[in-house]
Amino acid sequence: MDKRLWVERNKDGSWDAFSDDGAHLKFGKGKGQFTPGDLMKIALAACAALSSRMAVENAVGEGKGAKIIVDGTYDADTDSYINFNEQVVIDASDANLSDEEVEKLKKRAKAHIEKGCTVMHTYEQETPVRMDIEVRR
Repeated sequence: MDKRLWVERNKDGSWDAFSDDGAHLKFGKGKGQFTPGDLMKIALAACAALSSRMAVENAVGEGKGAKIIVDGTYDADTDSYINFNEQVVIDASDANLSDEEVEKLKKRAKAHIEKGCTVMHTYEQETPVRMDIEVRR
């Protein structure tokens, strides 16, 4: 089983997310806060960034990474996202790559993302969610 996560509401209406290992994130629906839909897109972008890291570093240098831009189409009738669009931007301006090396990098980055991005794999299939509700008294 993956690490345990939970969220708690703050007095100001925002929320905090926590993990067993000490990670923390603030979210909500107010100005300057990520919404749950934003977090879905961030998860997709973060997964692509981490999955492509090795391919990018091997081609353009250690410590380099791709900028991942994600947007999605929200359908109000189903209250769901019906698709996501992901753009992977690799700044190779300092690497002096040939056209052949650029194409190789694109293929390697795509292959790494398609192989290793759990979030993308999850979004591409129907993923059941089981919900239990407990009311403590």
